[in-house]
Amino acid sequence: MTKTVNQKAWLLVLPVFAVVAFSAVLPLMTVVNYSFQDTFGNNQFFWNGLGWFQELLDPSSQFGERFFDSLWRNLLFSAIILAIEVPLGIAVALSMPREGRSVAFCLVLMALPLLIPWNVVGTIWQVFARTDIGLLGATLNGLGIDYNYAGSALAAWVTIVTMDVWHWTSLVALLCYAGLKSIPDAYYQAARIDGASQWAIFRTIQLPKMRRVLLIAVLLRFMDSFMIYTEPFVLTGGGPGNATTFLSIDLVKLALGQFDLGRAAAMSLVYNLIILSVCWVFYTVMTNVDAGNRTVLADDPADAAASGSLPQATTIPLDRRAA
Repeated sequence: MTKTVNQKAWLLVLPVFAVVAFSAVLPLMTVVNYSFQDTFGNNQFFWNGLGWFQELLDPSSQFGERFFDSLWRNLLFSAIILAIEVPLGIAVALSMPREGRSVAFCLVLMALPLLIPWNVVGTIWQVFARTDIGLLGATLNGLGIDYNYAGSALAAWVTIVTMDVWHWTSLVALLCYAGLKSIPDAYYQAARIDGASQWAIFRTIQLPKMRRVLLIAVLLRFMDSFMIYTEPFVLTGGGPGNATTFLSIDLVKLALGQFDLGRAAAMSLVYNLIILSVCWVFYTVMTNVDAGNRTVLADDPADAAASGSLPQATTIPLDRRAA
């Protein structure tokens, strides 16, 4: 009997394709077009080929030096953010209650920073860190610490990193908390019967169960931190000097401030490719590790337990006897 396939369902997807084409594909094609051309104004363009890309990827050129300086600042910022927010988010998730009336209160409290718009976050910290009227700036200066985020590159970096940690650690904590809530109580009961320490429980039960949500958290935080624009632009404007001029801020200055559309288009395409490439590397590495752990579990459960993928296989019978 031949199965009839109804193709009319594609009609329901056409509006989505139209919206995506209008909001993403067409602007992307416009940027690609600009990246191969140059203009002297008056909407008159002429072909430039790969000239902008060659200049962009050449560190000896002024444009290339500017690009790589901003790129290293972006990579350093993302590395610092991931090194702080991921462990801190795990620690916060582990300290949150699993049951009781306080669960809802903690979840709402953790979600509050995520509800604040990005430009408002920058404005809050701009006022908070001011040395004349800001609580943070006035307090630090009152303690004898020379703090001025508008005049010191180190102070600007510390302020931006602290602001981002305050704003986005909650996201990592909530994702990790969701992973912890999915762990059955039988795992903890078996671990207690075996006399496992808290560190052993974390290493062999909780961390493996959070691996997938941690992958999502790392990907989201890398993309957000690498594309950060609004908060540092409102707080420092890319200064002092170019100390906090990340790629996104430099791109806006190039496109809107200098109206150099060709160079800005080439930079935006390379910027986008870097984000996609790094996210693909993160995803590939994490999924390969996860697939390797599942293979070890299928071949030899004892080796999988020893590697920290799962609790010891002997804990399940112990838990059943306890039940």
